[in-house]
Amino acid sequence: MKTSTMMTTAIPRAPVGKAWEEVSASFDRFCLAAGIETLGAMMEADAEAACGPRHSRSADRRGHRWGRTAGKIGFHAGKVAIERPRVRGLNGKELPLENWEQAVNEDWLGRWAMNLMLINVSTRKFQRAVRLPEGDVPAPAGSGVSKSAASRHFVALSAARMKEWMAADLSKLDLLVVQIDGIHMTGELVLVAAIGIDGEGVKHPLGLIEGATENAAVVQALIDNLVARGLDPGVSRLFIIDGSKALSKAIRRSFGREALIQRCQIHKARNIMERLPKPLHATVRRVLRQAWELDDAEKAEKLIRNLARRLEHDAPGVSASILEGLDEILTVTRLGLPKELRRALACTNIVENVMSTVRRVCRNVKRWRSASMALRWTAAAMQEAAKGFRRLKAHKQLPTLRAALEAHQIKNSTHGVLARQANAA
Repeated sequence: MKTSTMMTTAIPRAPVGKAWEEVSASFDRFCLAAGIETLGAMMEADAEAACGPRHSRSADRRGHRWGRTAGKIGFHAGKVAIERPRVRGLNGKELPLENWEQAVNEDWLGRWAMNLMLINVSTRKFQRAVRLPEGDVPAPAGSGVSKSAASRHFVALSAARMKEWMAADLSKLDLLVVQIDGIHMTGELVLVAAIGIDGEGVKHPLGLIEGATENAAVVQALIDNLVARGLDPGVSRLFIIDGSKALSKAIRRSFGREALIQRCQIHKARNIMERLPKPLHATVRRVLRQAWELDDAEKAEKLIRNLARRLEHDAPGVSASILEGLDEILTVTRLGLPKELRRALACTNIVENVMSTVRRVCRNVKRWRSASMALRWTAAAMQEAAKGFRRLKAHKQLPTLRAALEAHQIKNSTHGVLARQANAA
C-alpha cells in the first residue's frame, strides 16, 4: 500500500471551529470534524496557489475562484460530505485541486472494505464493523457502508489488483523452484495456481488460471502466461507438483523433456495408503519413509522396487502404482540436496498452505456466480497469504540447489550438442 502524501500543505496546529466544539460530543466526531476542517484548509491553500490571495490581480495566476460545490470522500467508516472550492482556469476549464483529487483517489473506504472481507467479515456486517451501532457518527443514505456498496468496493479493488498482479514482470525474479497445484472451487470449476521460490528463499505468488478440470490445456495456459511475463524457459528450474500427469506433460512441453520435476511425496504416500488394507499400513509407511530419507537415490529406488515386488501378491494394483512416476518421486535425492532442503522441496506444502488461506477467505461465499468471481477472490486470498510468507526454512542450503540446476543445464546442453553432431554425421 502506498504511503499517503496528501498532507503536503500547511496544516492547522490545533483543531479550529466546529472540530473543537465536537470534543464534548465524542472523540470520533471530533476526529472527523478536525479532518474535514484540515482538508478544507488544504484545499483553500490549493485555490490560493492557483488564483492568488482573494481580490488580488496577480499576473502569474492560473485561474480564478468559481464558487463552491459539495462532494463526498471516503474514509474508513464510510463516505462523508464536504464542501470544496472551485477554480476555473483562464481557458474556461475547471482546474483540479491537488489535495481534493488525492483524497478522492486514496479510496480509503474501498481498501477498508476489502481488508474486512479478507478477514471474513460479511458484507451484511460491514456497516457494523466500521461504525459502532451505538455511536453518534451519522450514516446517511449514500455513505457507502451498505452490503451492496461493500460488495462493489471489493469487486472493483480486487479486479484491479488481480489485473496488476497477473501482468507483473517475472524476469527480475531469480526463481529456482516453481510449485503448481490446483484447487476445486465447484464441481465444474478448478483453479490452477503457481508459487515460486527465489534464490534467497523468498516465496512469490506467480499466477492463477481457471478451467473445467486440471488438464494439460489449462496448465499449459498458465505456463504460457508465466513465460510471456518473463519466466525464461531456457533456465533450468525445479518444478514441484502433486503427481498429475497433465502437469508433467505441460511442463515438459514448455521447458523441455529433461525438465526437473519432483512429485509430492506426501501425496504419493497418501494415495498408496488409501488403497492398502490397514494391516499393511505401518510396514509400507515405514519403508517409504526410509526411502525418502536416504541420501543415495539408487538405494532409495531399490528399496521402493523391493516394496512393490513384495506387494505384487497381496495388492497387485498398488504395486504398479508405487512404481508409477518413480523417477519423479526421487528427483530431489538425485540432485544431491541436503536432507533439510530435500524435506522442504519434496512436497507441495507451500502451495497447499496458500490454498488453505484461499479456503478460509472464501468460506463466506455461498455460491460462485462466475469464473471471474472465483478468480478475483482467489487472487485476493493468495495476495493476502503472501503477507504472511516466511523464507524457506532451508534457505541457507539453496546454493546447493542452484549448483545442481546449473550442472543439470550444462549436462543437457552438452548432450544436445553431441546429438546434433551425430545427426549431422
